[in-house]
Amino acid sequence: MADIGGTNARFGWVAAPGAPVSQVRRLAVPDFAGPAEAAQAYLAGLAGAHGGDARAPVHAAFAVATAVGGDRITLTNSHWDFSRSAVQQALGLRSLRLLNDFESLALSLPGLGDGQLRRHPGVAATAVGAMAVVGPGTGLGVGGVVPDGRGGWVALPGEGGHATLAPVDDLESALLACVRRDFAHVSAERLLSGIGLPVLHQGLARVEGVAAPALTAAQIVDGGEAGTDALCSRTLDVFCALLGGFAGNVALTLGARGGVFIGGGIVPRFAGRFFASAFRQRFEAKGRFQPYLAAIPTALITDTLAALGGAALAIEQGVARD
Repeated sequence: MADIGGTNARFGWVAAPGAPVSQVRRLAVPDFAGPAEAAQAYLAGLAGAHGGDARAPVHAAFAVATAVGGDRITLTNSHWDFSRSAVQQALGLRSLRLLNDFESLALSLPGLGDGQLRRHPGVAATAVGAMAVVGPGTGLGVGGVVPDGRGGWVALPGEGGHATLAPVDDLESALLACVRRDFAHVSAERLLSGIGLPVLHQGLARVEGVAAPALTAAQIVDGGEAGTDALCSRTLDVFCALLGGFAGNVALTLGARGGVFIGGGIVPRFAGRFFASAFRQRFEAKGRFQPYLAAIPTALITDTLAALGGAALAIEQGVARD
């Protein structure tokens, strides 16, 4: 299986249904013409490591950072543009499943263990019922997974990151009003993502009447974590509060009583601040439904390879159905 982004493709191997993902390798997407060539390089590396005695794969699943519809797949942030059927034929596979990357990450949720997560304290973990993942990365991904009634799981991919972001206090109302001067629609992704952090930072500067240089998301995180920039620190705090409110909305919308998980590459960079922030308070702050949300566990996904586990489950369930 593979987890394919715009820069890197992570490949892994599952020897049998229920077996753990192993032999994980990361390949640079720009180095290959497409996923077939990258997969062939990965498999050649496995064969070399095992003295040429590696088995050929029978089934595969690729998680891709783009919308998945028909046979043609075009990655948003790379040059890969390919046919699913052509890749399947090139690799000699009986089946090739293509999933959106957050569909795959959502499928990983039922199998995540304590070594792959950092949980908010005080709420018992449970795998009963629907679960959701909210992932601030370059953009903001949202996905869910629900039991299928037969011991398996069904992923619910969507574009929840583009839902309208809602303020809850005067500061956030002023902030969103300020951002709307530049963007007619202020989605959650507009502020809660790698592309959104600079917008949030500049919006706070305007609201608070301070001069601030334009910074990248990485610079904002570094300045806030180091304690060397008060506005960067404030930006991260507001980010966590807004993320908590949005994650609570996702929990209510999906009925995600099995848990809401934070994925993506941004929050792990300031995990300590995240767990000390207003995230959990804002997650629960839904008026009459506060008790409902108080019973829902939340956790940060710390395993950067979690999506491969979701792709493995997609293969396992797909083969069982076939």
